[in-house]
Amino acid sequence: MTVVESIDPRTGEAVEEVAPESSADDVARACAAAADAAPALDALGRDGRARMLRLMADALEEDREVLVEVTDRETALGATRLNGELTRTTYQLRFFAEVLDDGGYLEATIDHAGITAMGPRPDLRRMLRPLGPVGVFGASNFPFAFSVSGGDTASALAAGCPVVVKAHESHPASSARQLAALQRGAEAAGAPSATVAAVFGRDAGVGVVEDPRITAVGFTGSVAGGRALHDRASMRSRPIPFYGELGALNALTVTPAAARDRAGAIGDGLAASFTLGVGQFCTKPGLALVPSGPDGDTLVAALTDRVRGTTAAVMLNQRTREGFASGTQELRGSPGVRVLVGSPVDPTAAAVSPVLLEADAGQVSQAMLEECFGPVLVVARYSTRDELFATLSAVGPALTATVHSGDDDELAAPLLDHLSARTGRVVWNGYPTGVAVSWAMHHGGVYPATTSPLHTSVGAGAIRRWLRPVSLQDVPAHLLPAELREDFTGIPRRVDGVLVV
Repeated sequence: MTVVESIDPRTGEAVEEVAPESSADDVARACAAAADAAPALDALGRDGRARMLRLMADALEEDREVLVEVTDRETALGATRLNGELTRTTYQLRFFAEVLDDGGYLEATIDHAGITAMGPRPDLRRMLRPLGPVGVFGASNFPFAFSVSGGDTASALAAGCPVVVKAHESHPASSARQLAALQRGAEAAGAPSATVAAVFGRDAGVGVVEDPRITAVGFTGSVAGGRALHDRASMRSRPIPFYGELGALNALTVTPAAARDRAGAIGDGLAASFTLGVGQFCTKPGLALVPSGPDGDTLVAALTDRVRGTTAAVMLNQRTREGFASGTQELRGSPGVRVLVGSPVDPTAAAVSPVLLEADAGQVSQAMLEECFGPVLVVARYSTRDELFATLSAVGPALTATVHSGDDDELAAPLLDHLSARTGRVVWNGYPTGVAVSWAMHHGGVYPATTSPLHTSVGAGAIRRWLRPVSLQDVPAHLLPAELREDFTGIPRRVDGVLVV
């Protein structure tokens, strides 16, 4: 039996045996228990699940010190970053409790019986219902916010769906401790402990996707891994939705007006953004389009100076480091590339330094249009508007696109129109590394950024992935859910076409 070990990326040494890899029988038991827990979780109602999420957040806070310590040991992300991420994670749980309190996510709709231009209409009442047990894959780069206790789990539990998490192999000890905290919160709220479970090992993850009791899957990871699992979900005898956040290149555009007005500030901010967290963010800018000429030169000089002052740091795991080494090697070998900062990456070294490259926009290669995970940025220098938009047209769909523009900038509106058609979030005069948990956030995009551009994995809209609509026609009033009864006033509803709040 293979044992899952906790590895310290700073040393490459195993420091703890966490659990045996989950067998096929283990996965089947976890999925069966989740299916058994579904009616009880649904029966808690919105108020009960909101209380559960708040108790889960409290349990994580109670364990903060040990969670941060263990997770830093497994990821080398540092206590400051991890404390901030854990705060985001507990906030996210409480945020989805507020989504439940609001109730608008149910899309409750009532059309009373009556005569229409098409003839008599029956009484129709529609709302969203939980799908059932779902699978969630933890991500390597956000060991709290996109892991066992992360946004996929929080939104699914809010919807009323029990969760079976495939713990990420980069932080199994942290995953186990997060699971224990969530289960304490579930039990304190009167929900079954099987409301949330975890399995370990790659084969176990495949087993979750293929288990007939699992009704949907959330995933954050690579294009290759996500596509393989997506295809398995689609090939089931009863296919299920697979919500995968995969990988794509995020471009940042600086207009000539912005370079003229604040070249130094943009250079500093861009350096901080692409090196944040050792460049291990899905929203990291990987390509910066900067105008040719003196203003652009000033920006690149500021960027270069800031990057040169950045110290080497440890990446999440050996596989990530090897991918960064091979990706940057390919970029450095592209025709026309100028190396501004960075030596060839040694994949055997624990720490890596940032790599900054430059090329003319007309020489941007296919390698420069692919995501390279880690602290690397390619600066493409453009000379004309046509060259700028030709380069942007070559960039594929993405989670984000960023624009730095000036006042009354003639390029502002065309850039917004162009980028809105190709990306999930357009960032203006800022930086994409940072995704707010809020009602208006959309963290998604057209493939390969995600497998479903209709949905988000961050923000209130994330709950919609785990719900399906049901219409109730002429159902007796005493059988209706409370939210669809005549005298219910606790949530926004659309009644006979009119929104009532």
